[in-house]
Amino acid sequence: MKPLLRRTKERLLTLSLRAAAAEQGLADLAGRLQGLAVDLDRQYTDHRINTDYLRTKVLCQQAFQMAFTLPELESAPRTIVDIGDSAGTHIGYLKALKPGLDARFVSLNLDAEAVKRIQAKGIEALLARAEDIGTLGIKPDIALLFETLEHLPDPFDFLHRLASRTSCKKLILTVPYVRASRLGLHHLREGIRKPVSAETVHLLELCPKDLRLLFAHTGWRVARERVYLQYPRFSPLALMRPLWARWDFEGFYAAALEPDPTWSSLYGSWS
Repeated sequence: MKPLLRRTKERLLTLSLRAAAAEQGLADLAGRLQGLAVDLDRQYTDHRINTDYLRTKVLCQQAFQMAFTLPELESAPRTIVDIGDSAGTHIGYLKALKPGLDARFVSLNLDAEAVKRIQAKGIEALLARAEDIGTLGIKPDIALLFETLEHLPDPFDFLHRLASRTSCKKLILTVPYVRASRLGLHHLREGIRKPVSAETVHLLELCPKDLRLLFAHTGWRVARERVYLQYPRFSPLALMRPLWARWDFEGFYAAALEPDPTWSSLYGSWS
């Protein structure tokens, strides 16, 4: 029975994702990304993207990320750094979708296997912690931070360092969308005793209201934001909302941030 229930669950979730992507104007871009995706199954070190449900989920999420990011590239950035990049996938998409963009792309990850995957695609990649970006000699115009902030042990220090100690003019990030902030640590919640890493564990999962406070405190202002939902709002599949919240996340939140020290300058205890 368990395999049957799992397949039924995944069919429902896949239908929800496709309806949500169509409703939110992401279906065509997700289809384009599917044709561009290289080794999508090996997107992450700890698990494979090897079912129709997982591929659909990842492609729809990546379509949201690309749709949100592309308008920010009109400023013709010279250097784009993807912090926490796991496979070079987003850089590959940006190069294909914006072929006239003459920029240096750099990936950053503390996972040696991820760095190897990225370098194998001919992309410049550095083995380093996100918090160390200010010491690496990189001068980013734009930093990308896709599904990474929730993995960082000190997002306050990281965001402030990026704003105050680098040349970054814009930070584009996405995080899981939750209605109320909470600690992650889901393996502890479920009593699963297993080795974990920064790639596999969420530490802080913040709602948009609290994220805006975090951004302002650390030296950023929100220039643009958007929420992508993994279920459609105007369909019977809207009933999937509580199931997404229980099994995964309702969706993802994106923000384009610009440096602004209005509030961070009032805090006198930065390291």
